[in-house]
Amino acid sequence: MKWGLVVASRAKREFRRLPGEARDAIDAALSEMCDNPFSGDVKSLGGSDGFRRRVRDWRILYKLDEEKKIIVVTRVKRRGSNTY
Repeated sequence: MKWGLVVASRAKREFRRLPGEARDAIDAALSEMCDNPFSGDVKSLGGSDGFRRRVRDWRILYKLDEEKKIIVVTRVKRRGSNTY
């Protein structure tokens, strides 16, 4: 069963500002995540109930609602010293 995808308004704004190649790569990663939210380079974020997926130099930060099978993308950020 596929997972639903909800993108927070902040993440939508960050996604629209991405360079073209990064936007395409992240869009492909989001499509893969709908089949399996743990596919790819995914790690649990310590101290919170969220996860991060690495896509090149970018990070997709998200939470899961396992009961409703929904992925909630909260941020899309370039990896830096203050990403997490």
